[in-house]
Amino acid sequence: MAIRFVFNEPALYIDDIDALVIGDLHIGFEYELGKSGINIPAQIREMLKKIDKLLKQTKAKHLIILGDVKHQVPGVNYLEERDIPKFFDSLKDKVKISVCLGNHDTFLKDMLPEDIEVYDSKGFKIKIYGFFHGHAWPKKELLESRYVITSHIHPTLLFVDKLGHRIIEPVWIKCILNKEKIEEKFNVKPRRIELLVMPAFNKLLSGSNINVSKIKKEFINPVMNEMIDKDKCELYLLDGTFLGRLKDFD
Repeated sequence: MAIRFVFNEPALYIDDIDALVIGDLHIGFEYELGKSGINIPAQIREMLKKIDKLLKQTKAKHLIILGDVKHQVPGVNYLEERDIPKFFDSLKDKVKISVCLGNHDTFLKDMLPEDIEVYDSKGFKIKIYGFFHGHAWPKKELLESRYVITSHIHPTLLFVDKLGHRIIEPVWIKCILNKEKIEEKFNVKPRRIELLVMPAFNKLLSGSNINVSKIKKEFINPVMNEMIDKDKCELYLLDGTFLGRLKDFD
C-alpha cells in the first residue's frame, strides 16, 4: 500500500487501488474571467493533455475527481455545457471514472455520460480510503477509513521576502484527525486517520493562503475546523518538499 504525490503535479496516485486522484477542475472558469475583461483560450484541451500524461505516467486504471468539476454556481455557463461532455467522452474509454460532487457541481449529473460513477457530497470509500469534496461533512463510513482525501480549499502558501516581493505556491496539507472528536460526533471507534488536502488541479484558480491569519483560524471545511489540530498540519510543496507545520508560518 502506498499513497504518493505525483511529482510537481496537484495529483495523487494510490497504488493498491490503482487510482489517480485530482480535484477542483473548475471547467468553465475562463467564462468568469472573460466577464472581467480577462480573455484566455479555453483550458479544456490542456487539462486533458495533462490528465492523459498523468494516466500514462502512473498507469492508473481509475480516475477519481474530488468535486468542483464545473465552475459556475448556481447554474451552468455555455463553456461548461460545451466542454464537460467532451471532457468525459474523451476519457471514459481510457479509464474508470468516479466523481464526488462539489459545491460548484450544480446540474453536473445531467451533463455526464451514464457510465460515470457519481457520488454526493458525503463522499465514498474504497478499501481503507475515503474520498469527499470538503464543503460538507462526510458520511459516517468515511470516518472508519485509514486515509481520508479531500479538496475544496485550494491550499496555497504566501511567501513575502524582505523587499516585499510576494510568491504564492500551491501546497499539500497532511494532518491527523482527532479520535475523541470523531467518536463524539459520529459514534464510531476510529483508528488513526490521516487527512490529505489536495491542491487545486486548475492552475488558473486563486488559492486560500493558509498562512494568512483569518484563513488559518477558520478553514472552509468542517472536518478541518473541528477535528484537527491546525498547528500540527504538515505542509508540502508540489515537488514533495516538506515545509514544516502550519504553526511555523505565523
